[in-house]
Amino acid sequence: MADVTADQTQAPRLTSLSPGAGCACKLPLAKLEALFAAMDNIAPASGDLLIGAAEGDDAAVLRLDDERALVLTTDFFTPIVDDPADWGRIAAANALSDVYAMGGRPLFAVNLAAWPGDGLDLAILAQVLRGGAEVAAAAGCAIAGGHTIDDPVPKYGLAVTGLADPARLMTIDRAAAGDQLILTKALGTGVIATALKRGQAPESVIRTAVASMTLLNAGASRAAVGAGVRAATDVTGFGLLGHLHRMLAASQTAARLNAFAVPLLPGAAELAVLLHDAQTSGGLLLAVPPRAVPALLGELTQQGLPAALIGDIVAGESGHVDVYPARSA
Repeated sequence: MADVTADQTQAPRLTSLSPGAGCACKLPLAKLEALFAAMDNIAPASGDLLIGAAEGDDAAVLRLDDERALVLTTDFFTPIVDDPADWGRIAAANALSDVYAMGGRPLFAVNLAAWPGDGLDLAILAQVLRGGAEVAAAAGCAIAGGHTIDDPVPKYGLAVTGLADPARLMTIDRAAAGDQLILTKALGTGVIATALKRGQAPESVIRTAVASMTLLNAGASRAAVGAGVRAATDVTGFGLLGHLHRMLAASQTAARLNAFAVPLLPGAAELAVLLHDAQTSGGLLLAVPPRAVPALLGELTQQGLPAALIGDIVAGESGHVDVYPARSA
């Protein structure tokens, strides 16, 4: 076989080919909400379709029987780092996260790739695909083919099929007043990615961010389902505040958020992190019944996750978030 090792000395920086980075490439939440509001053919899920487009959740869910439901999702984005294998690993972990956010486990996936066929060595794409396959294998998820197109801006991700117990699904519309909010990963990947593109991110900061983005949400998902959590989402391109707003609007609740309790990646605060910073392969945001909080936080901490109690769900204006700067005693 021919050697497919890319000549990195001749290749451009991958992030230089991207107008955005990672999940920051998403269309803004307000534009997406306007788009769906203008579409009159999106009906609420019914019958065996438990979660569809109208519900606005992390993935679609189709019930097979009383104990099994298929979970279907897809995600892809432009380069967020310059190392091809790391980009593949991050993109795969990010796509798999939507299955975990629903309380499921991934079964198999197909690659989605867009590549400038005449302008960028295909050996680099091979490294991207290897990175994605590595993370999928760690998740017990087989990659069974895929689809590629010629595109001037490189993109990569997965379409993933998973399996869940329909009676134990986690969705965005089940948060209830009194629930406590737990975030399972630190914030900051968006501003770190921007700093990387500008050559302003220290290598140690980049390594820590990559480690966070390639960490699967599998353990956090299992712990949450085991603790009886029924309301969850993962934090990606809409940032913490955007995804929390969607959960609250779907649940017709409000929330209080302690800004000082939100965990941040090392080096992120110096790069002006905001709570609406677009994340890539972020953690799970869980609305947890108070009685389950201590044990769940303990289990997440044992997994080595920087999980933190960051606020609570309250009765109030649907979708409203009150951010307060309260330091813990």
